[in-house]
Amino acid sequence: MEMLRFATAGSVDDGKSTLIGRLLYDSKAVYEDQIESVERTSRDRGDDYVDLALLTDGLRAEREQGITIDVAYRYFATPRRKFIVADTPGHVQHTRNMVTGCSTADLVLVLVDARAGITEQTRRHAFIASLLRTAHLVICVNKMDLVDYSQQRFEEISEEFRDFAARLEIPDLAFVPISALKGDNVVERSGEMPWYQGASLLHHLEHVHIASDRNLIDLRFPVQRVVRPRSVEHRDFRGYAGQVASGVIGVGDEVLVLPSGFTTSVEAIETYDGEVEEAYAPMSVVVRLAGELDVSRGDMICRARNQPTTGQDVSAMVCWMSDGVLRTGAKLAMKHTTRWARVLVRDVHYRLDVNTLHRDREAEGLGLNEIGRVELRTTSPLFYDEYRRNKATGSFILVDEVTNVTVGAGMLLRPGP
Repeated sequence: MEMLRFATAGSVDDGKSTLIGRLLYDSKAVYEDQIESVERTSRDRGDDYVDLALLTDGLRAEREQGITIDVAYRYFATPRRKFIVADTPGHVQHTRNMVTGCSTADLVLVLVDARAGITEQTRRHAFIASLLRTAHLVICVNKMDLVDYSQQRFEEISEEFRDFAARLEIPDLAFVPISALKGDNVVERSGEMPWYQGASLLHHLEHVHIASDRNLIDLRFPVQRVVRPRSVEHRDFRGYAGQVASGVIGVGDEVLVLPSGFTTSVEAIETYDGEVEEAYAPMSVVVRLAGELDVSRGDMICRARNQPTTGQDVSAMVCWMSDGVLRTGAKLAMKHTTRWARVLVRDVHYRLDVNTLHRDREAEGLGLNEIGRVELRTTSPLFYDEYRRNKATGSFILVDEVTNVTVGAGMLLRPGP
């Protein structure tokens, strides 16, 4: 059964957690004791309705404040598809959490309060989703019950967002009018909005086409571990474990190993369930190669005629996640695929205003939750692709070497300096 990863985004109190709770509740994906707990908590708080947001807002601070702080992951399934949903926070100070939740999503739901319309956070989150190359974006105009299910209001919001989205790269954009609280157009079509001829939100999630979003062209296999069993019966075994980042690798294929540049062939591909003839992203496998090659963690297996860019000077868009300021001259650690390197920030090219898309070239650095283009130099070569072509080899994280805290996430823009 195919799996869809999707994330929610939008301003504070737009109803993200309530929507996820509604999806879980109406698709019968929660246990009776969970429902009883939510009903009891709702009564204790004096609510005259069952607050389904409590199904996802699990932290005590979230329940007390009525907001989402951390990313909450939930799992559910329908007869057609499995789903992993990331409920991300709407507060601007938790933008980094939103980036984390959306980084692995196939689709992003951006909620808009029908009364407030498009806000700064709506634009911010839509831009981040496009920056992360999320192929599918669904604008859920929520709380339609509070505007009397007005078709005019829905069309006004849709048109305003289309004007903004015209400057972004969003291949697939859809709009759905909903009421997460009452369940209109969430799982079933609503009788309150006969003017809406589209599918319900769940129907859209079940049928959106994501198979073509994966890169099955460029073979990239970063080696995570060298497997050398110590037992007598396996003394000649030597394999390379890792996750296929992109492309397809098969037994008998001619491959090239970076950085050595040596070519060889694939002798066998093993999984937990036994040997297979081929593997594709995102399968985790052990690859056995012909011959005796010096292959280590951080090396890259690819095809001789389709190699990633190899370089130490790179340009990237970085989302800064630390209270400190990222400035020119900063020295950090970088994790790219399975490879670690030290990195020097050569230049902060510009800071991006995510609301107006203006590039501030006078900016001296990036503050918490800010996004900008930076020039980096690494101590050892990276084997990478541009992020827009290959997310797996075009992304990285920055880590403070003193505290070992992740302080930034980046997307490589182009090959070379």
